[in-house]
Amino acid sequence: MNIVVLSGKGGTGKTTVSTNLSLLLNANYIDCDVEEPNGFIFLNPEKINEKQVKVEIPKIDDDKCILCGNCVKTCKFNALAKGKDKIILFEKLCHSCGACELVCPTGAIEYMKRVTGVVEEGIKGSMLLKRGILNIGEPMAVPILKELLSDIPKKGINLLDSPPGTSCNVVNTLQYADRAVLVTEPTAFGLHDLKMAVELVQSLNVPFGLIINKYDKNNEYLKKYIEEEKINVLGYIPFRRDIAENYSKGQTLLDIDEYKEAFQNIKRNIEEVLL
Repeated sequence: MNIVVLSGKGGTGKTTVSTNLSLLLNANYIDCDVEEPNGFIFLNPEKINEKQVKVEIPKIDDDKCILCGNCVKTCKFNALAKGKDKIILFEKLCHSCGACELVCPTGAIEYMKRVTGVVEEGIKGSMLLKRGILNIGEPMAVPILKELLSDIPKKGINLLDSPPGTSCNVVNTLQYADRAVLVTEPTAFGLHDLKMAVELVQSLNVPFGLIINKYDKNNEYLKKYIEEEKINVLGYIPFRRDIAENYSKGQTLLDIDEYKEAFQNIKRNIEEVLL
């Protein structure tokens, strides 16, 4: 079973929840936040293997090119431009669709590969830990995500730590979801983005529950929304300074008895509501 942990916005505690739950559930941890993967900091995997992720880009043979401009006109992503004496490629805009090669009348275009990031894989006890890392300056995370999620285990529980927000990266991650856990914070911004996340999982027909991080009882607007939408609340994590201190040291909240109990309650609710 694949459980995706997501949040409508960054900074809600999605990775905090993901890493602690993966330990409690003895679940494989897959860090899909490829632009800023930090789950390994807390889980400390061993025997890490690395695999490069490559995408295809066109290579233009200037000797065969007649500067007809068909490839430039066909490219919907503006990755090609016609210069005075050659076709110019903006490789980071290329989506590897292959259209330019199809319309070239002289066969001047073939494809080569370039590295955009890596996928790392390690272990912690019986848990498999994986993460994707997008190279700095690369604009497209989807190729890394596809490689990362192409061979996740078929048995047991896989906990997917989603990218923040509700972008195409999140949608690509949710395509693998059997269940979802949403994480929010009781602020106006948190509620605004939670609504978008709820709408997203509902549109994809993914069963979900909610965890409220940095919990404060004096937030009636969030309580009202949860009641109106009849959302299952899986648990609460209090707003405390010692949580931030532990997090800054790369420690999990399971190291503190008070929060271990809170996560055990969350685990029980996930088993009852989602599993």
